[in-house]
Amino acid sequence: MRKIISSKDMKRKREIMAKETEIKSFIQELSLLTKIINNDNNIDCSNSSSVDHAAVSEEQQRRVISYIPTSSFLSLCTLIVQVLDKIGPTMVVLKQDISKNIQRLEMLCDSDPATYSNLIEILNKEAVERNAKKSNSCSKALLWLTRSLDFMGSLLQHITIEPRENMEQIVGNSYEMTLKPWHGWISATAYKVALKLLPDTNTFISLLMAKGENFDTLRDEIQTLVSLLVPLLQQLHSTLDLYGLDRLKST
Repeated sequence: MRKIISSKDMKRKREIMAKETEIKSFIQELSLLTKIINNDNNIDCSNSSSVDHAAVSEEQQRRVISYIPTSSFLSLCTLIVQVLDKIGPTMVVLKQDISKNIQRLEMLCDSDPATYSNLIEILNKEAVERNAKKSNSCSKALLWLTRSLDFMGSLLQHITIEPRENMEQIVGNSYEMTLKPWHGWISATAYKVALKLLPDTNTFISLLMAKGENFDTLRDEIQTLVSLLVPLLQQLHSTLDLYGLDRLKST
C-alpha cells in the first residue's frame, strides 16, 4: 500500500533537505524518485486508463510512467528553486513560475490525497474532463515543472563542461535549448533581461559546493545527478506526449 504524504509532510521534508547542499539533496531525491517509479511501474503504462495503447509505439510504452509520487516529484522541483536562489534575484520569474506550479499541484493533492498522491491520476482526471490544456490546469503545471527540470539539468551540465565560460553564456545556452522553444515573446524578453544581471561563474560554483569541497568533487556529483535526471526526463516527456501535452507552448 502506498503511503499518502500531505503538503505539511512535504514541507517538513524540504526543511531537512535544506541542511545539505542542493546538489547532494538533488541526488538523494532523484535516487528515491527513480527507485519508486521503476519499482512501481516496471516502466509499463498498462495501468493508465486514458491512454490509447494501440496508438503507442513499443518504444514509448517502455518509457511511459503509470505512477509518479506527487510528494517526491514536488520535493525535487523545490530544489530547483533553491539552486536558482544561488544565482540571485535575476531568476525571480522562473522561481515564481515553479513555485506557482508546485502550489497548484499541492492544492489538488491535498483535496484528495488518496487519489492524487499519483501525478498520473491528475493527468487522467484532466484528460477525461478535457481541461488539461487550460492555462490553469495541473497537467500544464506538471509540464512546466518538467521543463524547468530540463533547464536545471542543462545548466548544471554546462557548468561541468565549461566551468570557465561566463554565466550569461551558460544560462543563455541552457535557456535556448530547453525553455525558449516553448515561450512566447513576453517570457523570452523577461529572460533576455535577466541574463544581464547574473553573478560570475566562480561565485555560482562556490555557492554550490559544500565547505571544503573542490570543483572535481562537485563535477562528479553533478555528473551523478545528470545520469539520474536524463532517463527520468525521458520518461516524463514520453508520458506527457501520450496525453498530448509535450508540444504545448505558452501563450
